[in-house]
Amino acid sequence: MQAQTATPTAAADKPTVRLSKSQAGTGGSVTVTGAGWRPKAILMVLICGRSTPSRGVPGGTDSCANAEGRAVTADDKGAFRRELPVAEPPVSCPCVVHVSTITGPKAEADAAFQVAGHSVEPLPREAAGGHLSLLTDSRLEGSSGLLTWFGAPPARELVLTVGNVGTSPVRNPVFQVGTSHGVFAPRWEEQQWRGTIQPGREARITLPVTLAAGAHGDYTVSLEHGGKVLTEQPWNVGRPWGVTLFWLMLCLVVPAALFRIGMAGVERVRPGREAPERRRRRPRMPGLPGWVSGPAASTAAHAQPRTPSPSRTRSALPWFTPDTDPGATRPTGLSSAQEDPST
Repeated sequence: MQAQTATPTAAADKPTVRLSKSQAGTGGSVTVTGAGWRPKAILMVLICGRSTPSRGVPGGTDSCANAEGRAVTADDKGAFRRELPVAEPPVSCPCVVHVSTITGPKAEADAAFQVAGHSVEPLPREAAGGHLSLLTDSRLEGSSGLLTWFGAPPARELVLTVGNVGTSPVRNPVFQVGTSHGVFAPRWEEQQWRGTIQPGREARITLPVTLAAGAHGDYTVSLEHGGKVLTEQPWNVGRPWGVTLFWLMLCLVVPAALFRIGMAGVERVRPGREAPERRRRRPRMPGLPGWVSGPAASTAAHAQPRTPSPSRTRSALPWFTPDTDPGATRPTGLSSAQEDPST
């Protein structure tokens, strides 16, 4: 059986997918090969229903056999080869083998495939009217502030320019904004843009994007309208180091405060401690220098007689001898002859 070649969803220079067979039953397998992908890109290979290579997968991955999907990594040249088990998708055929990137810039390609024994129903006709298409590359604008460094929710604005390629105006379009972390599925949120885009006109769309508090790491912001993904933007969110610093300081301050409180309690209950305000100033011993104090000096002061010594009654002048000291007192009852030994 001749191998089937994928019809890329965009221009001819986009990635391509080839199948080893165009039909297989449940329980079988099909070999999927690809080329033109981003080197080292991580890809997801799925069998999806109610899809064609020209229209892509309008229902998203909800119409695919996700449990039997396989992941593969492209080589240095952007090529890959993967064996895919055949399983029935949750919706009817026509079916495709859908290959898309998991991380990084958005890229996808489809190849027609028939699941033997699975029901086939005609696709619903596309409703006529307005249709939005991305005209320029989208971007995330904004920056993180001081509160984000302490764990506040990171916020950005998704800015893009879309054009109405349909035949009728598009009024107040509702977009699906999704945020995904790593390889996890995006979480979608509806946001309505107020305004009218006439056929053949373009408009600049600005939509707010907010993550959860404390979020950090590699995120991907996706924008979907009318069942098709318009753009995807990577977002590298820095770690809130302020929270780490806060907990580190808390682990240092709290033990120090508890230690100070404990030491104050120990000082209060320690026995034999006398309050400083209750201490009495002990009297100094008279006639002793001011640095002599204490119980020994006090006891010595009481033991000494309080009568002045004879030397204290004499003059302390150095040029007088004890005999010629005018301040010396003579003993009573002695004559001048007795006083002078030489007479």
